[in-house]
Amino acid sequence: MNIEEVRDYCLSLPGVTEELFTPEWLCFRIGGKWFLCSWLEAPEATVAVKLPPAQGQELREQYRAIRPAYHFNKVHWNDLYIESGLDDNLIFTLIKTSYELVFSKLPKAVKATIVAQS
Repeated sequence: MNIEEVRDYCLSLPGVTEELFTPEWLCFRIGGKWFLCSWLEAPEATVAVKLPPAQGQELREQYRAIRPAYHFNKVHWNDLYIESGLDDNLIFTLIKTSYELVFSKLPKAVKATIVAQS
């Protein structure tokens, strides 16, 4: 998998916006909140996703290509090394989990707006 495939998938999700947070950081938001960020200058292609802490810890123990996110809260954020042999379906599932986790914490009015636009 590569960053363009990740980008296409993120933009296919309802209500997602894309931004260059800085020239080196590509970020995707739902309701103004980040659910995925990628450091474009990283030595290896990675995306940071937000996961429930227990799930993130379990995945880190199970896969060498999932590690605590470098520049984020390491309890909640996990780096997925997308070109290191992780199954594409797993990557898509974890991106969707991050999206849904962030969406679930949005105010009701923001959620309703996103759903109405879908």
